[in-house]
Amino acid sequence: MNLILFGPPGAGKGTQAQYLIDRLKVPQISTGDILRENVKKGTETGRRAKQVMDRGELVPDEILNQMIENRIAEADCAGGYILDGYPRNLNQAGFLASLLKKRKKALDAVISLKVDDEELVSRLSGRRLCRTCGKSYHVKFQPPSSAGKCDSCGGELYTRDDDREETVKNRLKVYHSQTSAVLEFYRKSGVLHEIDGSQEIDSVREKIFQVLGTGKAEK
Repeated sequence: MNLILFGPPGAGKGTQAQYLIDRLKVPQISTGDILRENVKKGTETGRRAKQVMDRGELVPDEILNQMIENRIAEADCAGGYILDGYPRNLNQAGFLASLLKKRKKALDAVISLKVDDEELVSRLSGRRLCRTCGKSYHVKFQPPSSAGKCDSCGGELYTRDDDREETVKNRLKVYHSQTSAVLEFYRKSGVLHEIDGSQEIDSVREKIFQVLGTGKAEK
């Protein structure tokens, strides 16, 4: 089964991706992971990507497209895969469509988790981490016993820079600007399934499995 999984920061995409990996027995393919792996291995595309990143520039579509093509040709993708973070724009979406056609494959579904920005800001900006042991808390959903202190080690709790309210709002703005045209592309293609990600985790999981026709999720 070949899938694309979309979701803004804080929508629970990582959690749902793991459920899909466990159920479908297919790999999750993240552009970030692919870039790091190619750079680490010193592949030709990895060297080209590193040169670009070292200049502080965005990796061009040409390089990302080649990495995706190489990755899905690997043996563990024979039964399918979950694309995460790709495609980011219409050029990449067009390349993927051509690649799948060349390989006589098709996308089974594009899953997009939808959550209101206001809720996402609340989810992310309320996260706190312990400076000492790294344990995670949330001021609303999982607060510590004593404000600002870790229950496990007594360490100071802090807010990551990425989780500050203004930063979260900017991250969401970037996500929407990047994905709106791509989601419309897949909506017109008839493979887009938008699921309310504000529900309980198990409910979201059930809705995804229903869309994919994989049966009822195991508890």
